[in-house]
Amino acid sequence: MRTNVMRRPFAALGLAVLVGTGAAQAAQCGNTSAGFEAWKREFAEEARGRASAASLAALANTSYSTATISADRGQRSFKLSLDQFMAKRGAPAIVSRGRALKRSNAALFDAIERRYGVPAGPLLAIWGMETGFGAVRGNVNTLSAVATLAYDCRRSAFFTDQLYAALTLVDRGVLTGNTRGAAHGEVGHTQFLPKSILNYGTGGSLDDSTNALNATANFLKAHGWRAGAGYQPGEPNFVAIQGWNAASVYQRAIAIIGQRIDGE
Repeated sequence: MRTNVMRRPFAALGLAVLVGTGAAQAAQCGNTSAGFEAWKREFAEEARGRASAASLAALANTSYSTATISADRGQRSFKLSLDQFMAKRGAPAIVSRGRALKRSNAALFDAIERRYGVPAGPLLAIWGMETGFGAVRGNVNTLSAVATLAYDCRRSAFFTDQLYAALTLVDRGVLTGNTRGAAHGEVGHTQFLPKSILNYGTGGSLDDSTNALNATANFLKAHGWRAGAGYQPGEPNFVAIQGWNAASVYQRAIAIIGQRIDGE
């Protein structure tokens, strides 16, 4: 993951300024809660004309999410060995439940595979890994989470894009100021960030499992999934799984769990 540098050279001013060209400078990122309210005002000024007044009003009501920052700084499980990671995530239980869901929802998974070329196994592996098949979708305010990470200097550019996407989704009624999800702003059964909802959502709320599974298959297809090809490391479709999560241990876990579900 990228680490962002300061986004403007005039940090000491603490407000949006104009340089000789007349261009407004970017809102100042920060590493503590102290500058968050000022950053929101600066960001809102920059966003006028690109985001609606209603969505910016929703942004104004966000708060600095300490839960988000704590989660962002504490992703230690991605440093585990593959066996340790699989055990921590409960791989055997995911495989068992995944096989049962594949059988009980055979028509759904057959339809998804016909449309996107993605079999049930990797979809169920992602669903199980992300939210325990919808059981744990998070309870952090989504707009506050995304705004906090857009303000935070570590990955400001990446999450600024996510924030603009979230504001668009507010205008479309997909998100509201009360939407809650995971600590980094992911929502739904398979935990889509706002920009992924815009790019790969197939209609309807991702809090509906059918919508979420279709969107996930659409994501994988857009990232190079080829119908009928393998998806283990070194096989053609593993690149699509790599697009889902940057952590190699997570990628390999999805591939292994998916294969165990598909190979029952």
